[in-house]
Amino acid sequence: MKITSAELVISAAAPKQFPPTKVPEVAFAGRSNVGKSTLINSLLNRKNLVKTSSTPGKTQLINFFRINQSFHCVDLPGYGFAKVPAPLRRSWQALTEVYLSRREPLRGVVLIIDSRQGPTAGDVQLKQWLDASQRPVLVVVNKVDKLKRNDLAKQSRIIQQKLGLEQSPLAHSSLQKVGRHQIWGALRPWIS
Repeated sequence: MKITSAELVISAAAPKQFPPTKVPEVAFAGRSNVGKSTLINSLLNRKNLVKTSSTPGKTQLINFFRINQSFHCVDLPGYGFAKVPAPLRRSWQALTEVYLSRREPLRGVVLIIDSRQGPTAGDVQLKQWLDASQRPVLVVVNKVDKLKRNDLAKQSRIIQQKLGLEQSPLAHSSLQKVGRHQIWGALRPWIS
């Protein structure tokens, strides 16, 4: 996909700050420090549009990015371990639940799994919740450059089995520029 424009619309701390819109939205979810922001930057061919950090819990708000004036990429706070107080983590979870359950323009969720760790209990729980809510899910295995080919194939099979996927998850590496076109191909029906 050719990206002609990408801009931050708002960083929302409460549902009332979600932008009023009719354009389709794709949300990016995963545990803290799985590489959600890096994946979005990679897909958009931008280096610093979405802020990244090696510290878990950097994304603390729901960030809406307008792409090509025609759809939104939505960067959600991570779940699981983050170097922040527990009450703050709970407030992110509540905000994310409101967004995922009530947001009408949401067309699907990209669930990002770390290739080295496989699906966490939080990943499995989110996938089951999205399935029960009838939200389409695309599973992406991130940081595939960190594994050897055979290890990646084995890990992909484990992820597919644990998450109950019909197909293998898509592989992505921002360092090696792997998977970008395949991910856009899978997202196209959601943003058309």
